[in-house]
Amino acid sequence: MGKKQTDAKNTDHINAQPRLHQRAREIQPYGTVNHALPLELEEPVRLEMTEQLNQLLADTMTLRDLYKKSHWQVAGPTFYQLHLLFDKHYDEQVELVDSVAERIQLLGGVSLAMAADVAETTQIERPLAVAKKFRSSCHDYSMRTNLSLAKFESWRAGHPPLGMTVRMTSLSARCCAEMSFRCGF
Repeated sequence: MGKKQTDAKNTDHINAQPRLHQRAREIQPYGTVNHALPLELEEPVRLEMTEQLNQLLADTMTLRDLYKKSHWQVAGPTFYQLHLLFDKHYDEQVELVDSVAERIQLLGGVSLAMAADVAETTQIERPLAVAKKFRSSCHDYSMRTNLSLAKFESWRAGHPPLGMTVRMTSLSARCCAEMSFRCGF
């Protein structure tokens, strides 16, 4: 009986309200690499790789969001097929985003995650906040994907293999080829 009384006293002091305005200490600043990882790559190489991968990540996240935008805004007689196509490409971009972000973490870096940081970093031009015709959207996405991949591939040519690059390139190339085929260019 004494235990129940003790438990009742403790529940009087429990507060289910969230604790607001808390600040945690920074674990690792952005733009640095963790030294505690047993990697054969020197710090300057890992720094440059994470910087380039974060650029690719920002561009890939932007493309992912553009595909979802088109998925929501597609209209017309081929609505259903295009709706599914854009959703498929969105899902493939999600896989790429995850792979790139995980690779950055494996290199000891900090990956971009917040939309504001992505918008600040991406080299892909921000689209107008209007619905566009399908053919125009396809062409834009295809060109943006190819440009982003070309920049990354030209940088990667002189650096150690990243392992995931072949998978990313083939997946993005397949997306571009399918978009080009459906758009007729």
